[in-house]
Amino acid sequence: MAAEGPTGSELLHVVALLGAAVVMVPIFRRLGLGSVLGYLCAGLLIGPFGFTWFNDPQAILHVAELGVVMFLFVVGLEMRPQHLWSLRRQIFGLGTLQIGLCTLVLTGVAMLGGLDPRSAFIGASGFVLTSTAVVMQLLSERGDIALPRGQKIVSILLFEDLLIVPLLALVAFMSPLPQMDGGGRGLGILTAIAALAGLVVAGVWLLNPLFRLLAAAKAREVMTAAALLVVLGAALLMDLGGLSMAMGAFLAGVLLSGSTFRHQLEADIEPFRGLLLGLFFLGVGMALDLAVVAANWPLILSGVLAMMAGKAACIYVVARITRSPHLEALDRAVLMAQGGEFAFVLFSAAQAAGVISGTANANLTAIVVLSMALTPLVVLLVRRSTHCDRPPSLDGVEVAEGLTGSVLIVGFGRFGQVMSQALLARDVDVTIIDTDIEMITSAGEFGFKVYYGDGRRADVMRASGAGNARLIAVCIDDRAAATQIAGMCGRLFPQAKVLVRSFDREHALELVALGVDYQIRETFESAVRFGQAALEALDVSPAEAAAVTEEVRRLDAERFALEVAAGDVRAGRPLIIGNTPPATPTPFTTPRRSSKRLDTTGGEASPPAEGDAAG
Repeated sequence: MAAEGPTGSELLHVVALLGAAVVMVPIFRRLGLGSVLGYLCAGLLIGPFGFTWFNDPQAILHVAELGVVMFLFVVGLEMRPQHLWSLRRQIFGLGTLQIGLCTLVLTGVAMLGGLDPRSAFIGASGFVLTSTAVVMQLLSERGDIALPRGQKIVSILLFEDLLIVPLLALVAFMSPLPQMDGGGRGLGILTAIAALAGLVVAGVWLLNPLFRLLAAAKAREVMTAAALLVVLGAALLMDLGGLSMAMGAFLAGVLLSGSTFRHQLEADIEPFRGLLLGLFFLGVGMALDLAVVAANWPLILSGVLAMMAGKAACIYVVARITRSPHLEALDRAVLMAQGGEFAFVLFSAAQAAGVISGTANANLTAIVVLSMALTPLVVLLVRRSTHCDRPPSLDGVEVAEGLTGSVLIVGFGRFGQVMSQALLARDVDVTIIDTDIEMITSAGEFGFKVYYGDGRRADVMRASGAGNARLIAVCIDDRAAATQIAGMCGRLFPQAKVLVRSFDREHALELVALGVDYQIRETFESAVRFGQAALEALDVSPAEAAAVTEEVRRLDAERFALEVAAGDVRAGRPLIIGNTPPATPTPFTTPRRSSKRLDTTGGEASPPAEGDAAG
């Protein structure tokens, strides 16, 4: 008997999904409304309250959540453990402050809307959990994920993903229904810890050997299957442990961020990530119950506006308290002023536990879905009203295109300007690109030709002559962007030597790991020279001050070599000259005075024997 294939009805559903996305998304992108709103409207059209081609949006959402999982895996690939550790204050400090204030304010807003305290708290907690899918997609379209303002938002989203676990536990404690015993709760906690430990062990000791073995087999489709296995396996492991699937995929990405297969994994996952994430937004659009909205539209509409306004105000206040600029704080507030996909999980669990009623669940779910649908539109309106989305005027500025030169300088701030002088003094053919319009115009008044171009884009780098350059100097003051450009140059322009301005020792170690030909910390040499001037100001001879300065450079170089070998910024700690006495003191420089006898019976002190000065 021949195996049965997909039915015509199933194929119709697939064609409907793809057709709705293919038609609606380009239209909304062309109108400047973004792809997220296009997907949401497409889902509304073909869902139960549109053409009724789909009657079970929850089934689609359950599968499409894998798009969010894959998105977080790709984000994790861009975050090395050291970088994630450097964000700990933003994740737990900024995240705790924002979530605490938002929960308090939104609980009050929900109670004013007529909900009892328990339902109001659950509704507020669900709305606080921002939609990772919506925000990450908007950040990705704008290219902001790797920027400092984007990293703060990612940090808060990670903390919110962690928060779903204690919130679900809190729902169980609030439930008036019979509860499981303490042993059951303890077993759940142990299961979660075991799942997390298992993922870390697999990521550290198993994944890289696995990919090396598969790469040796040279089967391209097997590498793709292995990439999907890692993402879905990590998500499944976290799900079995009662944790967030997206968090599991993110941790898997972080553990593989230092792997030589990182870029291959990202390329393999990207098509699935984009398709499933689009499917997720389609499912959210289908899930908007227009019957519930129509029956309770005054309550739901006022709830959406009040909750979004309250959350945005809290986020703005927290951002300003933590010294973010006004426009950055406003942008973060409107980006995160919506509920998210974890709210559906929390509301369903709360209804099953008897904490909230079915009516409250339906109303709160409609409020969250509407907030997710409105967010792209609100972001667009705010950015246009504050002129954040307007591209800089390029009047009088040439865009990098068809350029050639022996040296390509990326970034022409203070560092790049000083660095360029040695090259220009020898008549080296130099091409310079930057994105600061004011700086480009000002540099032109001083005799410099600077082209407009973003070094993070491969097409711009090629147009700037990177493919033929002998040397690429990355002089920008953005740490994440400098790392991104350095990695891209190593992959795409191997003929050029890559020199990079580094931010600090940790950044320098990252650049060495990327294989750059030369890096220097932006303040190191000036600080060393400053110390030399301080010695001379204390009447130390110029020759001796220069010798001490050279010794500082030597010790720093030895320390850095140890750190590179160990891959740890703390490895060279014994070579740091501190202001507390070491266990076995050794003189840093040769003593300036001859030794003298302390006893007076021997008459005049004799000159020290050779070697005495070394103590």
